[in-house]
Amino acid sequence: MGEEVETVGHRVSVAAPLIFTIVITFQLLSGWLERLKKKGGSTNATVIQLRVEIKQLLKEASSLSQPSTFAQAAKLRRLAAAKEKELANYLESHSKEMKMSYDLYLKVLFLFKGICYLGGQEAL
Repeated sequence: MGEEVETVGHRVSVAAPLIFTIVITFQLLSGWLERLKKKGGSTNATVIQLRVEIKQLLKEASSLSQPSTFAQAAKLRRLAAAKEKELANYLESHSKEMKMSYDLYLKVLFLFKGICYLGGQEAL
């Protein structure tokens, strides 16, 4: 009977560091996902391309400073404004998609945390 007590005691001593490691891993993952959610994501090729096009259009419009080219410059400025609006819409939709994705990951992580915490309580 004394041997059974030692075996149970040894299992508990191994379970405690394992549970601690799992809890720390979940906390680190949760913090990392929260930071990514707040950061908003990275710039991709579409965003870079739109910004380059806007800069180029505004540069061309500013170079047309003669009265005879005023209409062409105004057209380029309007085109640049439309591109800026397109960029803003793209960034907004991309941001919403990323936040929804991170929210899903955080919910799944929360579910796993609960399962592990309840399982850890039963092991002790």
